[in-house]
Amino acid sequence: MEARLNLLNSPLVTKSLRHLASAGHAVADSTLPVATQELVRLRASQINGCGYCTDMHTKDAAAAGETAQRLHLVAAWREATVFTDAERAALELAEQGTRIADASGGVTDEAWANAQKFYDEEQLAVLVSVIAVINAFNRLNVIVQQPAGDYVPGQFA
Repeated sequence: MEARLNLLNSPLVTKSLRHLASAGHAVADSTLPVATQELVRLRASQINGCGYCTDMHTKDAAAAGETAQRLHLVAAWREATVFTDAERAALELAEQGTRIADASGGVTDEAWANAQKFYDEEQLAVLVSVIAVINAFNRLNVIVQQPAGDYVPGQFA
């Protein structure tokens, strides 16, 4: 399979992608746990059907020490016993923030209040940013049908 369009062939798009990637890198030094960030990226990518990002964030999470069991259970996090209450709150926020069009009210007050129990204002801002940026990347990759499977952990670090 080949992508419909090589996004890196356009200097303008390459510049745009650098800015988007920079937004993603800006949260790297936050106090929001890296594991939570990767779980959120993975779950949004699964929902959006982005094979490239699912591949990337599964591999990056594993390289950062995430267990195979937890990675396999992200899609079924509600029934899985391997996630903390804080991670569950982040995954719920990620799902609702990703499925905005599916929910007439967007993110519910209940989901937001639950996330506030575990994350301070800065961490919530980072969580919202992570959700927004991964959704943008998912959409780019799904539109051009970016092939998945060849990503190497840390490739874009």
